[in-house]
Amino acid sequence: MRQNLQHGGRLRPVDLARAHGLSAQAVRNYEAAGILPGADRTPHGYRTYTPRHAQALRAFLALVPAHGHQTATSIMQAVNRGAIEDALRLIDESHAQLLADRRTLRAVEVALRDLEPVPPERADTFVGPLARRLGLRPATLRKWERAGVVQPRRDARTGYRVYRAADVRDALLAHQLRRGGYRLEQIAPLIAQVRSAGGVAPLESMLKDWHARLSARSRAMLAGAAALDAYLTGWPAPPRDGATTDLSTR
Repeated sequence: MRQNLQHGGRLRPVDLARAHGLSAQAVRNYEAAGILPGADRTPHGYRTYTPRHAQALRAFLALVPAHGHQTATSIMQAVNRGAIEDALRLIDESHAQLLADRRTLRAVEVALRDLEPVPPERADTFVGPLARRLGLRPATLRKWERAGVVQPRRDARTGYRVYRAADVRDALLAHQLRRGGYRLEQIAPLIAQVRSAGGVAPLESMLKDWHARLSARSRAMLAGAAALDAYLTGWPAPPRDGATTDLSTR
């Protein structure tokens, strides 16, 4: 790439690709998708890129681990058509989602910490007593069952719902999360994780991993913001009116 920069700053697709372990076709696809600004062509029709394209590629690749491929693509498309406000709004929405994920994690940790132990003598119970214990209506527990939050078995003789110790634990955890403002569709997958882990205790490693993933995403957002700011500062991107969507191998 350095040799090409010394000759008018013109780069081939392969020059951009090699710097990031990509294929030349991937670079052409990124241009066609609007992730890179449109490239000029030689008289023979070959694409020629510039350091501006290289910086756009660096910005996109930094944005992907922070915001995901789809959002990173939308951000770069907005920037390259001159819609900076749209790009910033997408970034803000991604930050808001990260904050919501942190709040969810905190709610789960609080709910697990405050979870009441289930005494052995109260391990098996029916819908009425459990509803009274939680201060709910039996219909609410049945609604939770339809949502997959609780999974009581049925008594073979009477057909009544029987809540075992694990079911009571799930109901108590769901109740804590509901009080925290979480919807059933948010709670159900968390309860499923508790079940698959075999209880609350094994979730400690899962929560640590969750923290690590959120922290990694926060750091990636910092790196992505720096790379995008460098692109915006160095070469303000004009609209791509003349951009080509040719996916040929040139």
